Amino acid sequence: SCFLRHARSRNYVSESNVCRLESVPLDFGDYHPLKPISVTESKTKKMSRKGSTSSTSSSSSSSMMDPLSSVLDGTDPLSLFAAAADPVTTTASMDGARKKRDKDDISAVGSDFEPWSSKRGEILARYTTTEKLSINLYMGSEKGKASAGGSAVSEKVRTRLEELDDLEEGSQKELLNLTQQDYMNRIEELNQSLKDAWSSDQKVKALKIVIQCSKLLSDTTVIQFYPSKFVLITDILDTFGKLVYERILSMCMDNRASLSDSFSPETVNDTAKETCLNWFFKIASIRELIPRFYVEAAILKCNKFLSKTGISECLPRLTSMIRGIGDPLVAVYARAYLCRVGMEVAPQLKQSLNKNFFDFLLTFKQIHGDTVQNQLVVQCVEIPLYLTLYSPAIDWILQCIAYHAPEVLLTEMMERCKKLGNNALLLNSVMSAFRAEFIAARSMDFIGMIKECDESGFPKHLLFRSLGLNLALADPPENDRLHILNEAWKVITKLKNPQDYINCAEVWVEYTCRHFTKREVNTVLADVIKHMTPDRAFEDAYPQLQSIIRKVITYICDFSLLFSVEKFLPFLDMFQKESVRVEVCKCIMESFIKHQQESTKDPVILNALLHICKTMHDSVNALTLEDEKRMLAALINGFIKMVSFGRDFEQQLSFYVEARSMFCNLEPVLVQLIHSVNQLAMETRKVMRGNHSRKTAVFVRACVAFCFITIPSLSSFFARLNLYLHSGQVALANQCLSQADAFFKAAVSLVPEVPKMISIDGKMRPSDAFLLEFLCNFFSTLLVVPDHPEQGVLFLVRGLLNVIQDYTWEDNSDDKVRIYTNVLHLLSAMTQETYIYHVDKVDSNDTLYGGDSKFLTEINKLCETVIAQILDHLKTLGKEETLKRQSQLALYFFNTIVAHGDLRNNKLNQLSVNLWNLAQKHGFADTKTMIKTLEYIKRRSQQPEMGHLVDLALRLPLQSRT
Repeated sequence: SCFLRHARSRNYVSESNVCRLESVPLDFGDYHPLKPISVTESKTKKMSRKGSTSSTSSSSSSSMMDPLSSVLDGTDPLSLFAAAADPVTTTASMDGARKKRDKDDISAVGSDFEPWSSKRGEILARYTTTEKLSINLYMGSEKGKASAGGSAVSEKVRTRLEELDDLEEGSQKELLNLTQQDYMNRIEELNQSLKDAWSSDQKVKALKIVIQCSKLLSDTTVIQFYPSKFVLITDILDTFGKLVYERILSMCMDNRASLSDSFSPETVNDTAKETCLNWFFKIASIRELIPRFYVEAAILKCNKFLSKTGISECLPRLTSMIRGIGDPLVAVYARAYLCRVGMEVAPQLKQSLNKNFFDFLLTFKQIHGDTVQNQLVVQCVEIPLYLTLYSPAIDWILQCIAYHAPEVLLTEMMERCKKLGNNALLLNSVMSAFRAEFIAARSMDFIGMIKECDESGFPKHLLFRSLGLNLALADPPENDRLHILNEAWKVITKLKNPQDYINCAEVWVEYTCRHFTKREVNTVLADVIKHMTPDRAFEDAYPQLQSIIRKVITYICDFSLLFSVEKFLPFLDMFQKESVRVEVCKCIMESFIKHQQESTKDPVILNALLHICKTMHDSVNALTLEDEKRMLAALINGFIKMVSFGRDFEQQLSFYVEARSMFCNLEPVLVQLIHSVNQLAMETRKVMRGNHSRKTAVFVRACVAFCFITIPSLSSFFARLNLYLHSGQVALANQCLSQADAFFKAAVSLVPEVPKMISIDGKMRPSDAFLLEFLCNFFSTLLVVPDHPEQGVLFLVRGLLNVIQDYTWEDNSDDKVRIYTNVLHLLSAMTQETYIYHVDKVDSNDTLYGGDSKFLTEINKLCETVIAQILDHLKTLGKEETLKRQSQLALYFFNTIVAHGDLRNNKLNQLSVNLWNLAQKHGFADTKTMIKTLEYIKRRSQQPEMGHLVDLALRLPLQSRT
């Protein structure tokens, strides 16, 4: 074979011009492809094939047709939907109405009203107990079940009446010594029993379960668990109320449509009304006050079926009923439940909610009465702890009252609190429930009230914490800001208990960062360090300390300013638990990457962030997850990319050397450093415009040496291969020829070690495709690499071919032949008088050898060896199961000869014909591909000096698959 001796001479410039797309002048007129097209609503409802012009374009060029409109026959589908959806004829389906009614509590009020569901989790988490609890479970009785016989209606009525008599005497089982979790599980079982009883049409049994659960709310034996118990029991009551409402609602439906949301009692049929009344009569027969109140409140919404004024009449009556509850804690939670139901079903009836709260204020003195005090002594509960049990209920009542309330009402509430002697518990709830803007505007008034409060029951620092939470959301008057901070911090700094202190300080740090300079922030941080360092108190306050750091970096985004805060880094030293310290460091680095717009060389920032990044890096060990390593590496890389010393390239390189020594355990960071140093070398070349001085030549060689030393420390084979190639290209561009050779030799020597399988995204994949991609890139570079004067002709290409020859390829893989074919592309390019591309100021082999015949002979020998290898492989594919691969490879090799060979050579011409026939021989060739290939050859034959391809085309027959 004499392929390369007769390789086609290429004129790359003229070939490029021929391949260019033809430029055609086009007169757009008013039309422009980016001009918006407006679609008008279609007035026609008929989609006709001919002449439909219902959709019009705003483009004035009538000759340009919108391709999307043409597909749609000119009718815009959205317009058709709009036309079809006639509001007069469209009726809502039953399911749609049901879904609409099932919206959250907030559907009745605005989205700015915080629903009960968002408070539920916090209450359950806060009010816990280790004491044992007891519960009475309703066991049910056989006579409580509806008889399957269904004899006579009167029999059924009699059974129901007997059940009602037995409503509160159903067999019960008392479970004692339950842990809190057991108790919660039992309540959940009761909730499920309620649903099961309801679905099996045992309505009275369901009612009995609800009554038994409601009774539990009168039990305060484990008083600190009461708020959580209230949450769990009222979940069951809510379920019951919803089931009853949906049941009656379903009875109102006829076959056609459902009731609208704003239905009137007149539209409700008699059966539904009778059932509804029946439920209210059953509940009225409950003897005990607390279950009767709660169960009626649960189905309050059902009054809508009976009369328009039903709810407005019931609310005052239920409010008055609560006066009969003796225990003030039980009573206040009953009021909270009534407010909750009231806000859901009738948020407009604010008057009743206000009356509810004023009733509470009248009975407020009960809290300090003898009965309560005796109960607390028995249970060993201190008064401050007891008062915090009221907070969720009072907070909720006040939130309901304060929602969209006029300023007058809020001011009246403040006055009433003052009349009660500035009771701290009430004041705290007022600050929790009222709008932050209202509180912030009267900050000085509230500080005055806090000062006058009696501290024995409810600690003042909690009041300042509540005030601080409001000031984090709304700004006080500017003149008062410093005075407010001083007044608050006077109280906070005197706190002896570290936990109390940090809970308050955490809130007020945000206020300080928001309104003051770094001096005040520094003072606050110093005070926190002073309070939390003795006895290592910080170990119990990591969440609050983390919160402080987050607030500081949220408000101080300028990191040169942040690190000039003297106490910031000493504050970080308090995070001595490694996992927490790393989380804080990650938080700081994320903020830096997010907010740092320009690169920096500020030594204060660099030293601080290097210390922080080193902390993250040193946390990596054998147990660290890959995802965690990736995240840490990404943060450190983000920092490295932001460091720039401008034209001081030597300082920049010194920084990279230091970073390499600090972050040697994170491979992605080392990869980034290699890329950064390569970029630095190219920046130097750019500054010198390719003409290195002695000093810059030494510098770029130092950069190259950095990469050469660092790459072997990487574990990923393909990272090493690609970086050797990339760094070799950089060395070549900077005229460091011997260094470039060293990189390329290292890459060649690494190829035999490439494993057969590599891990990608946690999955093992064959490496052949990646190796093929790398080698193709490598060949492209080798074209311009000049031969070493002492190493012989094409020593790198020969070395690489030997490695490819010895590499163990998969049995079912043809990648080796594809690589050899790409080698032919390279060798063909090497025979050209002028190469297709060059490296500036580097003489490639076309200049060194100048088309020398000995050089071309060496290339030819290499070429013959490669072709022999390809043909040998094609012969091994002659078995039946590999004929398809043989066909594909034969066509691939044929295309290479047509593209790169001079087909005036008879041997080459004959080889191409043989390959064409082999591709079609067993019917595996794609007919369309073969036709297109032949058409391409015929087109090529019409170009200058390509007439000999006419004869070749005549010798290439097309065979049908049959």
